[in-house]
Amino acid sequence: MMKPPFALHTDQRPPVALRRHLVLALAGGAALASLPVHAQTAQGKGDILIGRSTALSGGMAPFLSPIHEGQDAAIEDANAKGGIGGRKIRLVTLDDGFDPRRALDNAKQLSEKDGVLALFGVAGTSQVMTLRPYLAQAKLPLISVYTGSPAIRAQQHPYLFTTRASYADELVKIVRNLVAVQTSRIAVAYENNDFGKLLLPLVEKTIAAEGAALAGSRALASSGDDANDAAKALTAQKPQAVLLVAAGPSVVAYVRANRAHLGAPIYTLSLGAGTAVLKALGDDARGLAVARTGPSPTKPTIALTRDFQASMKRHDKPVDYDRYTGYMDARVLIEGLRAAGPGVTRASLAQAMESLGNLDLGGFGYQFSAQNHHGSNYVDIAVVGSGGVYRQ
Repeated sequence: MMKPPFALHTDQRPPVALRRHLVLALAGGAALASLPVHAQTAQGKGDILIGRSTALSGGMAPFLSPIHEGQDAAIEDANAKGGIGGRKIRLVTLDDGFDPRRALDNAKQLSEKDGVLALFGVAGTSQVMTLRPYLAQAKLPLISVYTGSPAIRAQQHPYLFTTRASYADELVKIVRNLVAVQTSRIAVAYENNDFGKLLLPLVEKTIAAEGAALAGSRALASSGDDANDAAKALTAQKPQAVLLVAAGPSVVAYVRANRAHLGAPIYTLSLGAGTAVLKALGDDARGLAVARTGPSPTKPTIALTRDFQASMKRHDKPVDYDRYTGYMDARVLIEGLRAAGPGVTRASLAQAMESLGNLDLGGFGYQFSAQNHHGSNYVDIAVVGSGGVYRQ
């Protein structure tokens, strides 16, 4: 059984006063310069500390847990092979409960008290947007995020590196697929939060650009409590398909409501149909079409997938898209650390990520450069079959 390669802080939220937030924000580089030695950039010895602020509690925790397991497996595998020049990689994990303010507090603690070299695997559009100014202030790299929001990609950030296609890429793939099968009247159910509201204009623009028609749109509570009302409202618009822009509990609720009241095919983004969603839906997930931003985890046609399957077997974990996502993203982090070498610093890691160029992890490629911090735009469509198993 896998032993997670991370130190989990039991205090879910550090007691940081608002006044201290303001002082740090104003002090900027001076505050960082005055930090004790143990809280500054890695000096080439001991473990390489990587910070992970994520939801270990709250409604999104079950949906992110499989991704964490994939991350942990890849890092444990790398450590078993000697780590980075003999230095082990250690994830220092704090719970943010999927709350942007807690994510920022955690980033400050991880950077200024724990002395992490970088952040890794932050989930949520609001979380990443909240962190962006602090990353620049602290010169702290953030590698791999679980949001495809175009908002975080609108202007390149010197310390932010993504490993997944954007939601814009996913939406184009979905709408083109629908138009190709003569489905041109599309309704949109979107989560009533920053994630959904920021994406709605892009969804509308994509539908128009691809020659389809917007049948109507309806906001959906993150809890999914109003899913039946949303499905009934969209039924009146007579759509041929529904594009669901949501994640977590609202996906489960809406898919069931759609089955009961509308019956139109549902297409959703990669974040919308993870392992926990499919498990919760059971047979109700059959027919759900999902944009996927990586290769199939069950088809060992490339070396990377075979590596992943072998890793899951060693760690006694299921093979699925979520764990593959975490595994692949951690592999990119590891390659960045290797390129920077055992004496890695924050600055040299950011430079190393840019220098990765055309990175091939074994049949699946990424492209990074000084001009491009967004390593992949790969999207495919997979449909859920019986037993919650994807078919391409």
